[in-house]
Amino acid sequence: MKKLLLILTAAICALNSAAQVDTAFNKFRFGGYGEMLASWQNYGLNRWGGTKGSTEVNHAEISIPRFVLAFDHKFNEKWILGAEIEFEAGGTGMALEIEKGSGSENGEYETELEKGGEVALEQFHITRLFTEAFNVKVGHIIVPVGLTNTHHEPINFYTTFRPEGATTLTPCTWHETGLEFFGGFGNGYAKFNYQAQVVTGQNPLGFSRYNWIKGGKQGFFEADNFTRPAYTLRLDYKGVPGLRLGTSMYYCHDAGKNCDRLITFNSYDPINIKIFSLDAQYKNSFVTFRGNYLCGKLTEAQTVDKVLRTYSSGSGYSRTLNVAEEVLNYNFELGFNLKNIFHGGAKCPDIQPFAHYEYYNPQEKVPNNNADDRCQVSYWAWGVNYFALPNLVIKADYTCRRIGTDKMFGSTKAGYNNENEFCISVAYVGWFVKK
Repeated sequence: MKKLLLILTAAICALNSAAQVDTAFNKFRFGGYGEMLASWQNYGLNRWGGTKGSTEVNHAEISIPRFVLAFDHKFNEKWILGAEIEFEAGGTGMALEIEKGSGSENGEYETELEKGGEVALEQFHITRLFTEAFNVKVGHIIVPVGLTNTHHEPINFYTTFRPEGATTLTPCTWHETGLEFFGGFGNGYAKFNYQAQVVTGQNPLGFSRYNWIKGGKQGFFEADNFTRPAYTLRLDYKGVPGLRLGTSMYYCHDAGKNCDRLITFNSYDPINIKIFSLDAQYKNSFVTFRGNYLCGKLTEAQTVDKVLRTYSSGSGYSRTLNVAEEVLNYNFELGFNLKNIFHGGAKCPDIQPFAHYEYYNPQEKVPNNNADDRCQVSYWAWGVNYFALPNLVIKADYTCRRIGTDKMFGSTKAGYNNENEFCISVAYVGWFVKK
C-alpha cells in the first residue's frame, strides 16, 4: 500500500518524462541527426488560392529538412552540459527587431531579409543529477508535448516527413528556455518517469488560422518575454517490456502579457492556452505501433483576431484571422519487421513496411462557426523503411492527403482536390565520438 501511494503521489505531483539523461559516456560525446528528402507531387503550392484547394500541377522538390549537431560534456558525475544546433533548410531566416529609439513606448518595426532557412539553438542546458527520483535541468530545453516533440529524431517515426499534425498546430521541435525537474519512480510493472517544466510562454500575436499557436513561439527578438511563463507536465509509463504510454499537459495563463508591446492586451480578458495529449508506442521483434492524440483550447480567440487587425504588414506577424478556440490531431502507424517475422539471418536486410493515418484540424472549433474547411486534413501514408544500419534508414512512402474531411475513406464533403505525393528520404542519428 505504501508503494502504491508513492507511485500515485509521483503521478499527481509531476507528470512524465521522455527519458532520463543518458549518461552512457565518460566525459564527452559529439553527434547529431539529419535528413535528406526528395518528393514528387501532383498538387500546387497554394491550397488557399482556389475554390478546389490546391491546383493539379505535377512537380518535384528536393531538400535537406534539417541537419543537427549535438554534444554533451560532463564536468563531473553530477553536472552535465548539453547542446544541439539545428540547421533547417540550410540558412538563417529573417531577422526582425523592434526599434526602441523612436521615443514611442510601442516602438516601430524594422525587418532585415537575410538568407532562406533557419539556424536554431534547439537545446542548451545544464543538468544537475541528484537521485533517480529527482534531478534538475536549466536552459533551453525540449517541450515534451505530444509524441513527435518528445521523440523527434527521424528513426522514431516511419514516414519520410514528421507527422503533419504536430508540425502544423505547435512548434516542432518545440524548444523553450526555462527550468525542468525530472526523474523516475517505481520498479517492474509500476515504473514511471516524469518531467515538470516552467518555460517561456507563447505570444498570441503569432497565432493564425492555419497553424494555431505555432507562430506564437517567441524568438523574434534578442530576449523572450517571461512575464507569463508556461507550465508543462509529462508522465510516461514504462512498466511493460516494449510498451511506453505517455500523457502531457501544457498551460499558459494570460499569454497576452508576453507581447512585445506590453500593453497590447491590457484591456481584454486573459488569453489562456491549454493542450492535452496521450501517446503510446509498443515495439517488439515483429511489430511497431505508435499512436498520438492531441487537443488544444484557446480562450478569447476573438480578442486575438481583433488585435491582429490593428497590426501593420511590417510587423512580421501573419495577421490571419479566425484563430481557433479548439484544435484536434490524432494519428497512428503500424510497421512490421520482415527480417524477424521470416527468421532472416544476420545478412538479411532489415525491411519494415508500414501504414500511417493522421487527422488534424487547426480550426476544429472557431468563433461564429466560421471555419475554413481547407484546414481540415486527413491522410494515409504507405511505405517501407530499410535500416541499412540500426541508426541509418532509407525511407520511401506514398501519401494521399484528403482536404476538407475527417473521413479515412470516401469523398471529401467540400469536393477539394486530393494531394498525392511520393517521397524518398535518407536519415541518420547517432554519436560520432565518445570519450
